[in-house]
Amino acid sequence: MHEPIKEGDCSGCHKQTNQLHPIKGAKSFALTAQGAALCYQCHDTFGKKKDVHPPVKDGECAYCHKPHGGAGRFLLEGGDDQTALCMGCHDAADFKKKVRHGPVAVGSCSRCHNPHESDEKKLLRGPVWESCLKCHADFLKTLQDSPFIHPPVKKGPCTSCHTPHSSENGQLLKKKMPDICISCHPGVEKKLKLKLVHKPLKEAGGCGNCHSSHFSKAKGLLSGDDRSVCLGCHDTDKLGKPPLRNIKKEIEGKKYLHGPLELGECRACHDPHGSDNFRLLKGSYPTDLYVAYKEGLYGVCLSCHEKNLLRFPETTIYTKFRNGNRNLHYVHVVNRKGRTCRVCHEPHASTGEKLISKEGVQFGDWKIPINFKLTATGGSCSPGCHRPFTYDREKPQNYQAEDKK
Repeated sequence: MHEPIKEGDCSGCHKQTNQLHPIKGAKSFALTAQGAALCYQCHDTFGKKKDVHPPVKDGECAYCHKPHGGAGRFLLEGGDDQTALCMGCHDAADFKKKVRHGPVAVGSCSRCHNPHESDEKKLLRGPVWESCLKCHADFLKTLQDSPFIHPPVKKGPCTSCHTPHSSENGQLLKKKMPDICISCHPGVEKKLKLKLVHKPLKEAGGCGNCHSSHFSKAKGLLSGDDRSVCLGCHDTDKLGKPPLRNIKKEIEGKKYLHGPLELGECRACHDPHGSDNFRLLKGSYPTDLYVAYKEGLYGVCLSCHEKNLLRFPETTIYTKFRNGNRNLHYVHVVNRKGRTCRVCHEPHASTGEKLISKEGVQFGDWKIPINFKLTATGGSCSPGCHRPFTYDREKPQNYQAEDKK
């Protein structure tokens, strides 16, 4: 009940204008003041701050408050659920979408907004950042411990990405992923148009499957270090159709790791978003096991390894895999039945030097034994694809003469 009513003091708000009461068809009492002036006789005045609620500005306190008594606190009719009260003026469509902010779901509009006036836009009780953190206190604690913070979180309001009332998207996002991300990261949008797109981008969660949206202890806002994030999915024999290789199992316990992987940088070779190349590689590489060599075919490998590795049949500087001056990389790769790098080398990890596996390299259902041995000036191999050969950079073996015998 309104306090004067509770105390039986009607004269605080009403004054008698006719000695007779009641009078049929007429009024015998009038208000002691009009509009908000009536309420300001007891209550503090409003209207001095930057943003004033229109009913307050117009002096229409009774738009929201019942003057004699209400079903809830502050003489409001709807009790703690203010939905019906606020939707009497505001468009309800923005509050009824699939995912609703907690205060909206229970009608606690005044949890975030001051119903009378505020120095903040939208009648917020404080700046957007502060308003959100009043509830999301755990967020602030983790944020303070994180070295990498998403720029919109660091510099802008939460409403840069989230809608404060309701949304058709999870986490109250303004757009679904990855659309909301590419509005600021156009480079990712280009990757989505390439031949191969990394599957997590197209699945529920989108960018959030690999990245933390707000802050992280890892570069690129990854949810962990590069290698851990990748192996979080590539650790099973059932990923994809047909299944992709179980990389975690492949590298486990291996003595020799490919340089980028040893540094934990899968992104050195693979593009995590999209690529026109086999296996999301950052450069060209053949999909087939045997391919006739041509310039540019091994772009991804030669972006780190010697660029002249396959250009000359004879060399003394571009490779150590040679018999005298004879370039044995050239011999194996640059011919009609060119052998791709993976015929001899494992791309991720191996039990043998030079990433040549002691168990053999996969050739369909068979692992080809290489039987590779390294010496100070060369080496030898006795694989399942040709007879044993030895090579030496300083004392070349003369196989031509041997074959003539």
